[in-house]
Amino acid sequence: MGHRTIRNRVLTLAAALLALLPVPAHAWGFFAHRTTGEIALENVSPETRAKIERLLRAAPLLATPECDLASLEDATVWPDCVRRTRWRWGYTAAWHYRTAPVCEAYNPRSNCSGGNCVTAQIERSQRLLADESLPAHIRLEALAFMVHFIGDVHMPLHSGDHEDRGGNDIETDYGIAPGLNLHWIWDGPLAERAITSAPVPLVRRYSVEEITELGGGNPAEWGRESWQTSRDFVYPNAFDRPVCEGDDLPDQTALTQEDIERAIPISRRRVTQAGIRMAQYLEQAFAPGPLPEPERN
Repeated sequence: MGHRTIRNRVLTLAAALLALLPVPAHAWGFFAHRTTGEIALENVSPETRAKIERLLRAAPLLATPECDLASLEDATVWPDCVRRTRWRWGYTAAWHYRTAPVCEAYNPRSNCSGGNCVTAQIERSQRLLADESLPAHIRLEALAFMVHFIGDVHMPLHSGDHEDRGGNDIETDYGIAPGLNLHWIWDGPLAERAITSAPVPLVRRYSVEEITELGGGNPAEWGRESWQTSRDFVYPNAFDRPVCEGDDLPDQTALTQEDIERAIPISRRRVTQAGIRMAQYLEQAFAPGPLPEPERN
C-alpha cells in the first residue's frame, strides 16, 4: 500500500471521528469559523486590531457568560452559541442563511423578508459597527454578527438549495463515516480537512496579488458565488450527475474518497475568501469617514 493511500485513509478516519464528536452542527462549523477569524486578524492593520481589542472589553455588558467573547475568533462563533438560548436569541436563526433553488434563475431579492437573511445582516452589522456614536456593547454585538455571517455566506449550502434545506435533508456517508448529511459535511469535516491539509497554511499574511484575486465584492455577490458553487459543484459532485435534469434527487448518497478530494480545494478557497473579505470589511467599518451604506440589490 502506497504512502498516499495510507495518508488518505488516515485523514478520512480522522475526519470521520471528528464528525462524530458532539460539536455544534449549525453554521460553518466551529473550526472553520475560527480559522476565518484568524486569517482576518493576520490581514488587518494594527490600528484595526487595537480597535477590535478595545471593543471586546465590552463583552460583559452583553450578558452572555455561557458564550466566550474575548477574541475575534470567539466572535466568529458567538452567534451560534447564543442562539441556543432560544427565548432570547431565537429571532436570529434566519439571519444565518439565504438559500435559493439551484435549479431556478438566481434572484438576489428573494428569501429576505424584512432583512432577515445573511446578506442583509452583514450589511446591517457593518453599519452598526462603524457607528462610533453607539455604545461599545452594541457595536461589539454587531462585530460578532458580521464576522460570523461573512463565514456563513461563504459556505455554499447556506445559499444553494435543492428543496432539501441546503443539504440538511440528504443523508450522506462521508468516506467511512455513515449517516451524516450533506450540509453538515460541508460545515464540519470537509472544511476541517481542507484547512488542515493545505500545502501552505491558510492563517498568514496574504500578498496584495492574493488579496486582489480572493477578496473584494459585497455580500450579495458572495451569496451568488456560493449558490453557483452549490449548483455547479456541490450537488453534482454528491450525486455524480447533473442535478437539474431528469428525476428528483434521492434523499441518500455517499461521498467517495474521489468526491472528497475534488471538494477539498473548493472548500479551502471559500474559507480563505471569507477570512480575507472579513479583514476588508473590518477595515472599512473602522475607517474614518461616512458610514457604509447597504448595497441596493
